[in-house]
Amino acid sequence: MKKNHVRAKLKQGQPSIGTWLTLPDIVAARLMARVGFDWLTVELEHTPVNWETAANSFAIIASNGVVPLARVPWNTGENIKRVLDNGAFGIIVPMVNSRAEAEAVVNAARYAPMGNRSIGGQLHAANFETDPGTYYAKANEEILVVVMMEHVDAIEAADEILSVPGIDCVFIGPNDLLNSMGQPPAFDSEHKAFVDAMQHVLKTARKYGVATGMHALDAEGARQRIAAGFQFVAIASEAGFMLSKAQEVVRGLGLGVKGPVAKY
Repeated sequence: MKKNHVRAKLKQGQPSIGTWLTLPDIVAARLMARVGFDWLTVELEHTPVNWETAANSFAIIASNGVVPLARVPWNTGENIKRVLDNGAFGIIVPMVNSRAEAEAVVNAARYAPMGNRSIGGQLHAANFETDPGTYYAKANEEILVVVMMEHVDAIEAADEILSVPGIDCVFIGPNDLLNSMGQPPAFDSEHKAFVDAMQHVLKTARKYGVATGMHALDAEGARQRIAAGFQFVAIASEAGFMLSKAQEVVRGLGLGVKGPVAKY
């Protein structure tokens, strides 16, 4: 059975860098899987990506030696089960604000005795290049479970959330976190409450042996995140890369640049 090398790196205290896939297109997944990132997250929360496209993307990504992940639309057992049964090597779950919500994530993502994930499916084992029986026996050791903290309620409950057994990583969502503080959504901020929240999450995650993640806009931003203590770093998205390069060309030709099409 293939190993989830991203989960292994995080457990060893090493950084792991990937990006988001936001376009409902398996060709984009195929090309991005050859770039060199450790992992690619298929974004199901805020995009028109459907389940079939996601499942095909997971297979393409895995076949290129890259770890396929999925941000699920919401914290439900149905969402988590469907992406894992269809071949994702891990999940990123938005808006986890309490211990009960964190426990629900683990219960849906882990087989007994750690959780209550149901048995079924074919594509999960195929992407791990093994048989179903081996997958069921070893999946708890390989599936990456990431919860998102993106609200002041989650920051206040950091100890309760991050002490839940079975959580591998916490990913800070800056836009929603700032919004919950009454601040304009942004990728980063010098707002004191925001800076204090990041430090609190980093410190609390270290206490419980949980890796910490966050987005960055570019390579320099990723280096800064890693220097600050973040391990699981996402750089932009495939759409963000495409648009930033296109806008660079348009600016160079003086064609009248419009405002940004996407945040990242």
